[in-house]
Amino acid sequence: MPSRTPRRAPSRPSSGACATSIPDATGTVVALEYSAHPDAEEALQRIAENATAGTDAIVAVSHRVGRLGVGEAAVVIAVASGHRAEAFEVCRTVIETIKTDLPVWKRQVEADGTTEWKGLGG
Repeated sequence: MPSRTPRRAPSRPSSGACATSIPDATGTVVALEYSAHPDAEEALQRIAENATAGTDAIVAVSHRVGRLGVGEAAVVIAVASGHRAEAFEVCRTVIETIKTDLPVWKRQVEADGTTEWKGLGG
């Protein structure tokens, strides 16, 4: 999976809205370490395609792997659509499906040095 984030929001002449999601670590987390299954990029593309089915929305989505510090984006989602409500709904669907279906695992590193692994659905 690419370790870079999208540089431009998706757009087309009919797009009247763009919704984005860039989640960040909270609490006492000092670092996050992500590892991905080799099929993760294909799964991410499927998630985006499924979320836009039956809409005019287009999606740009990226999930980084490797070690990230607090404040570094692990996931970036941008959705363009003719209507704001649809853009937000597709964006929500993408992030919620990433949490349950994307084969990526996260190791949270806490300020006290403890770590915790989280996988699909975690």
